[in-house]
Amino acid sequence: MEINHYEFKYSEFGNTIGVHINLRGFDILRFNNISKGTAFTIDERRKLKLSGFLPPRVKSLEDQVKSSLKIIEEKKNDIEKFIYIRSLYDRNVVLAHAVIASNVTKFLPIIYTPTVGLACQQYSSMFRQANGIHLYPGNINYAGYILGHYTDPDIGIAVVTDNQGILGIGDQGAGGIPICLGKLMLYTQGAGIAPWHGLPVSLDVGTDNEELLNDPDYLGWRHKRLKGEEYYAFIEKFVKAFKKNFPHAVCQWEDFSKQTAFNIRDKYLDELISFNDDIQGTGAIALAGILAAMKAKKEKMTDQIYLIHGAGAGGIGIAEQIETELVEQGMERKDAIDRIFTLDSKGLVTTDRELEPYKVKLAKDPQNFAWLNTKEDNTILNVIKNEKVTVLIGTSGQHGYFTKQIVQAVGENSDRPVILPLSNPTTKAEAIPKDIFEWTDGKALVATGSPFEPVNYKGKDYRIGQMNNAFVFPGIGLGIIASGATKVLPVFFSAAAHAVAEFVSQQDIENGILCPPLDQLKQVSLEVAKRVGAEAIKANVTQKGCAFAKFKHNNDPERLNTLVDKIRWTPRYFDEI
Repeated sequence: MEINHYEFKYSEFGNTIGVHINLRGFDILRFNNISKGTAFTIDERRKLKLSGFLPPRVKSLEDQVKSSLKIIEEKKNDIEKFIYIRSLYDRNVVLAHAVIASNVTKFLPIIYTPTVGLACQQYSSMFRQANGIHLYPGNINYAGYILGHYTDPDIGIAVVTDNQGILGIGDQGAGGIPICLGKLMLYTQGAGIAPWHGLPVSLDVGTDNEELLNDPDYLGWRHKRLKGEEYYAFIEKFVKAFKKNFPHAVCQWEDFSKQTAFNIRDKYLDELISFNDDIQGTGAIALAGILAAMKAKKEKMTDQIYLIHGAGAGGIGIAEQIETELVEQGMERKDAIDRIFTLDSKGLVTTDRELEPYKVKLAKDPQNFAWLNTKEDNTILNVIKNEKVTVLIGTSGQHGYFTKQIVQAVGENSDRPVILPLSNPTTKAEAIPKDIFEWTDGKALVATGSPFEPVNYKGKDYRIGQMNNAFVFPGIGLGIIASGATKVLPVFFSAAAHAVAEFVSQQDIENGILCPPLDQLKQVSLEVAKRVGAEAIKANVTQKGCAFAKFKHNNDPERLNTLVDKIRWTPRYFDEI
């Protein structure tokens, strides 16, 4: 490989152990993947001609982390903390990740949801430095050239968004790329995928957000969104360019909206190593929480009735995953679908309406329900009462929609109702955990999509489990990379869900907590990766080794586990430069 700026050195297992720098002087400090800042030793400064470009004191990484944490604490709010961490990342990747790793529970809500939603909304006004790839109609015909000249050629994971379905706040035009940047940070924090193996991509096909179109500071392509054939032709050009440049990389589709999300996921399942986290990742983490809830209830999933309020990508993704699990547990597919109800803004999704294709599979024939005679009968409360719903899931983004009456109605159908208000960010949650506890006399099993403080109920504090996709997608990505999987199979997400559920301790189960704590993110991701890799081997869809590693697993699960253990990167400075 020709060395333009620097070349990473990898161990037998594919983890980064050093870097060969073909630069000298101040230019080295411009590259965030290799810069140590004030941690360059005296010998390194002499060797790399950095003497005089840095103040005399040499600080350790630990000292740098302490200094950075002090600065962060002085910031007035989370968006300022987000800006500081991103600017730190732009200067020094290792230091930024070391800061996050010092307290991932504290920093995950800052680098990702809910704070990243604000970063998307303020993207143009707070722009400081270019990150990732921005493709739009003016350059999409040159996508192959652009991707081929990206700084880091050894891409393992790309997070790709068209910016339309951002975190409950909708169309953000060019502003969606902070989502990609945040997800890639979580790939590093959870799965140990080195930052230089990640690629953030914004597919800027315009925006229908009038506020952005009228904003003089807006940085995106100032046109209405491409639609129909024009839109899908744009996507096709990207896919061809991506596959040509990164044939072994995983493409994670992110925050595409509703029908578009399903169309693109399904079209490219076999053409790319790809998945949609909003559909499949959300389905997996929700299933993990339900599996944990069944342990707490001491009941079977096949005995429950499920109601999902919010029939978008996340809601239907959850329904698909529940259906898959019920079938795996022995139910006929038709019987499984009969137990899953979906609601959208018009009520229960029924076959007598004109529906988007992705909703059709779960639509109910209204003639099968004696209680459903008029439009006025089609309410969430009637579904809960008449169909005896025991698991209520919210993905609608409608804050406070799960009222006391609705929650208590589910409680009448089960001694331990499962209530999962999963909408992000926190301000979109369908119910507040504290209210759910009070409305059900503490009997409800609760988990949320956004972080909430522990609930004190009758003198005891209960941690609220966060059904965060971060428990799922980093490990799935690592499992695919390590195994050399050539496609992403539905069973990967089932395996991930069971792995996450098994990380919920018995004590947490007894206290009704349905998710592991975020400080176990690395351990959970590691187990998810091993389960996913094992399923890839079992399905015979692997290349017998990671693209970055000389070590080959040869379809031996034990060798694969060794590779997964050792491929992971941790934020520390290279000894070898």
